Amino acid sequence: MRIGITGGIGSGKTYVCDKLVKAGFPVYSCDAEAKRLMVEDISIMESLKGLVGEDVYDSQGSLCKERMIAFLFSDKGNTEKVNSIVHPAVKADFLKWASLQNSDKVFMESAILFESGFDDVVDCVVDVYAPADVRLARAVKRDSSTSEAVSKRMASQMDDEEKKRLADYCIVNDGIEDVDTQIEKLIALLG
Repeated sequence: MRIGITGGIGSGKTYVCDKLVKAGFPVYSCDAEAKRLMVEDISIMESLKGLVGEDVYDSQGSLCKERMIAFLFSDKGNTEKVNSIVHPAVKADFLKWASLQNSDKVFMESAILFESGFDDVVDCVVDVYAPADVRLARAVKRDSSTSEAVSKRMASQMDDEEKKRLADYCIVNDGIEDVDTQIEKLIALLG
């Protein structure tokens, strides 16, 4: 069984995934693996050079984050163009990774699970939910960022209520509910 874990910025996805790993479940981080693929997969690298420019990578093959960010924010359609290169590779990598795990349950963590179409490679989706004000405070503290910068990132993601509606299961991480108990219930539910 392949289970997707999603939630907005600062919702607690990483906390939930860390608990799942400690419980013995394999967890695939789409964000980390996308970053890896962007510097290891020759096809992706060539496609990004063709789209963004040769200078999107330095002479050592490292991704020039400033150049990529400038490209992404120069036109609204650029994010979709980059995603059309990276997301199919992440899906394929996840499916390969999942097939190699010695577990009948594997997890895929992605903040943009629905937006990216990753939900079509999982059997069910768990949404980690926290109110917007709680998420904002957590992300500002965690990222040493400004509330304006985090708010902008939050606004670019799917609405929390829509994610909850689309998910099969919801873990509430609002500082009131006991998250560990909810994770234990999820594990028991999955068998």
